[in-house]
Amino acid sequence: MTEWLLDPQIWASLLTLTILEIVLGIDNLIFISIVAGRLPAHQQARARTVGLSLALFMRLALLASIAWLVGLTATVFSIGGHGFSWRDLILAGGGLFLLYKGTKEIHELVEGGDHGEATGEAPKRKVTFASVIGQIIVLDIVFSLDSVITAVGMADNLWVMSTAVLVAVAVMLFAAGTVSSFVNKHPSVKMLALAFLLLIGMVLVADGMGFHVPKGFIYAAMGFSVAVESLNLLARKKRKQPS
Repeated sequence: MTEWLLDPQIWASLLTLTILEIVLGIDNLIFISIVAGRLPAHQQARARTVGLSLALFMRLALLASIAWLVGLTATVFSIGGHGFSWRDLILAGGGLFLLYKGTKEIHELVEGGDHGEATGEAPKRKVTFASVIGQIIVLDIVFSLDSVITAVGMADNLWVMSTAVLVAVAVMLFAAGTVSSFVNKHPSVKMLALAFLLLIGMVLVADGMGFHVPKGFIYAAMGFSVAVESLNLLARKKRKQPS
């Protein structure tokens, strides 16, 4: 009964998978932070909590139905000799949504909130809590699918996968407020985060079309960009200090 508690391979798998789930969850957290930031200040924290709670529920529900999840990878139809599964279609659709949303957010960030009024165009529709949660749910489905498939591929024990997911979402909940505040406070960081969404969107579309891009390359590029932006923030902070 307690043999698995003394198995170092299980604990190594749990640690590795937990770290990986946290890294994969960063994408989800960035998107939630940006979308929730369009709501009034008093609703943002609630939207982030609801979004991350739904992400946790979806991940655990997928883990509890592994047989159904495996069925999602079965070929549904083929085009030009390449087979497409439901997983491919979901990832490609989520990637396209991410590209659309990222492009739209970048346009509004560059043009400014009053651009429509200044040019005589129709004013933007007011962002509602329900619409924000709806957008978060769409991406929660995509990120949850990718996260759980990764977990299933790395661990054999359901409790290991579930624990890793629980810890990752707990970390996301703990960091959500800080990440959201930091992203919304620094326009250049928000632009970089939106660029990441475009990058992730392209990767998801490519993955759905059968072109797998190693995640190590993606996170290395993102890490380098974050390092450069950190240096820019440090340089701007020093310039603002009185000499």
